[in-house]
Amino acid sequence: MGAQIRVYRQRIRSVTATKKITRAMELMAASRVIKARSAVLESAPYTHALTGALSSLASFSNHPHPMTTEVENPKRAGVLILTSDRGLAGAYASGAIKESERLLGELRGQGKEVQAYLVGRKAVSYYKFRGRDYAAEWTGNTEKPQVERAREISERLVADFLQPTQEGGLDEIHIVYTRFNSMVNQEPRVLRLLPIEIVDPPAFEVDHTPDILPLYEFEPSAEEVLKAMLPRYVTARIWTCMLGAAASELAARQRAMKSATDNAENLISTYTRLANQARQAEITQEISEIVGGASALAESK
Repeated sequence: MGAQIRVYRQRIRSVTATKKITRAMELMAASRVIKARSAVLESAPYTHALTGALSSLASFSNHPHPMTTEVENPKRAGVLILTSDRGLAGAYASGAIKESERLLGELRGQGKEVQAYLVGRKAVSYYKFRGRDYAAEWTGNTEKPQVERAREISERLVADFLQPTQEGGLDEIHIVYTRFNSMVNQEPRVLRLLPIEIVDPPAFEVDHTPDILPLYEFEPSAEEVLKAMLPRYVTARIWTCMLGAAASELAARQRAMKSATDNAENLISTYTRLANQARQAEITQEISEIVGGASALAESK
């Protein structure tokens, strides 16, 4: 009986230590996700303004650019997959990977050759474990993405896209990332990055009031401005996706660690109750032995 009590107490100490770790990770994720969510909101106006300017420019330009021109019969596609470097975030990484697998199957079903670009150690480990080939990888600081990393990824993707298909170039590029909707809702999404989907000039309606598109003047020429803006646009879209993915990762980790902490508390309560029951049974047995011994001694006299 005493050995059983020692086992319960050892388990209580072990679970208590684990609870301290998960609680600390929950608090860290909660503090970081606030900054990550603010970064997502702050990046949106720039991306939207750049999209509006690019849409106006591409719509009225008489010289089509390869990055805005649809290929009649695309043969090769690239997929940029955004995951995490660390685990302990619930189904965050697996959700993005699952969505990428769905997209890869869809593209292959269309007769396209697919080339993967991986961000995060989870995606790299997934591909290496299965012996799959991929074009490039970027790891480190998925919780705190840097704009330099987004620019590096953008330069590689644009270079591969502009390369002729016969030489290993791409006809289209997609991004798989996790969109941050709220603290309790994050969903894997697919975004076509290239060729850029240009929004038509007609005004959007908000509260039944049409928005008038701004009038732009381009210097030195629309073609030169388009050439300069397209790489910046690609970088901005990748950067926005990386920020949303980082916020989603932190929110998922906070929920996962809170769930782990709650489970640890339940285990501690269960083991404490079992230890108390075992101790009570041990005390009852000792009392019974004492009473039995006293009775035997009295009868012997």
